Amino acid sequence: MKLKKLLIFLSLLGVLGVILVGCTQKSGEDTSSKVALTVATDSDTAPFTYKKGEDFKGYDIDVVKAIFKNSKEYDVTFVTTAFDSILAGLDADRYQIAANDFNYNEQRAEKYLFSDPISKSNYAIVSAKGSEYDSLDDLSGKVTEVIPGSNYAQVLENWNEANKDKAPIEIQYVANSTGLSTRVLHIETGKIDFILYDAISAAFIVEDQSYDLKVTKVTDTIGGKTDGLEYLLFADTKEGKELQTYVNKRLEELKEDGTLVKLSQGYFGDDYVSNIE
Repeated sequence: MKLKKLLIFLSLLGVLGVILVGCTQKSGEDTSSKVALTVATDSDTAPFTYKKGEDFKGYDIDVVKAIFKNSKEYDVTFVTTAFDSILAGLDADRYQIAANDFNYNEQRAEKYLFSDPISKSNYAIVSAKGSEYDSLDDLSGKVTEVIPGSNYAQVLENWNEANKDKAPIEIQYVANSTGLSTRVLHIETGKIDFILYDAISAAFIVEDQSYDLKVTKVTDTIGGKTDGLEYLLFADTKEGKELQTYVNKRLEELKEDGTLVKLSQGYFGDDYVSNIE
């Protein structure tokens, strides 16, 4: 009799175990079938991307998080790397998405895929108080620092090439480790005259770090219809095209439901989304 009861008890335990395992599999998130995505950023381009402690923060970061929220297809991880290593990482498939306030240029378009734009800003000139720089012509003969390969470097290089009859803008190339904060400090100390940068980032860092500097939006039209637009980047591969399609569909939904505007207002203090055509 005791043996019979023991067998019944063990049978019940077995059934209960099967039920519990089934519940765990249903309630827990199964990531085994998801595609792993690594998103690369330099975490040094506030308010687009930065870190607060160990947490990845910024407009670009939260846009990516919103895109893949509750995704059944993709599992996303963020990594910090040097700016000049981000695109090389896309080439090597170490990263699948580049999120770092990337603008459009022809060289990038030849190698990479762009998302639909996620924000629209303007170029701005950061300079000492009392300076009168609001166009590229005003920068003739002035000294600046730029990261080679950046969109800002290309704009200044193109101006020098197109204006050989004028004193060239003196471009000093610096490593990615010379962050925006350092370059802005170099204006305040008189080492350089200006920095050409994104208006959102420029205004943010000058206010955040309490620099006594001037931020002026550039009056020139730079880059045509893509001027001031910001994108996420992907490798130009079959997988990259599939990812681009998924991301663009989600961006359309996030724009329609107001998520992008809310994030823009939260990080930029204004709506830099609704003006995207």
